[in-house]
Amino acid sequence: MILRPATRADLPAVLALLADEERVVDPASVPVTAAYERAFADIEADPRNEVLVLVDGVLVVGCLQATYIPGLGKGGAERALIEAVRIRADRRGGGLGRELMERAVARARARGCALVQLTSNKDRTAAHRFYASLGFARSHDGFKLSL
Repeated sequence: MILRPATRADLPAVLALLADEERVVDPASVPVTAAYERAFADIEADPRNEVLVLVDGVLVVGCLQATYIPGLGKGGAERALIEAVRIRADRRGGGLGRELMERAVARARARGCALVQLTSNKDRTAAHRFYASLGFARSHDGFKLSL
């Protein structure tokens, strides 16, 4: 398995992973809109953002987005925010999610981040158990405001 930053060519596969967690979506069926193109270009151009893909041969089997946030807490160290963690539905249960997250955490550590944080929908109890098994602790309640 290779973990690497996503390229524009990976965008349909990433969007397919994000489209439905419960089934495999054909990347060719996912429309890559101008909004997705702009968002990906902005992420790719920003040294504090990256979409990472886990690749088996030529198949994208997992993805996540990492954002590195500077802050005055933790002695001025960066923190990594991990979002949009996905493993292909037909590849779950074999340790790929753990591999993806462990490698992402290692990237954050190598970058000098003092902590890694993430949020997960309250309904995703299996994901919560998974994150806890990786050492993540429930330390805060999160709030969101849709605009």
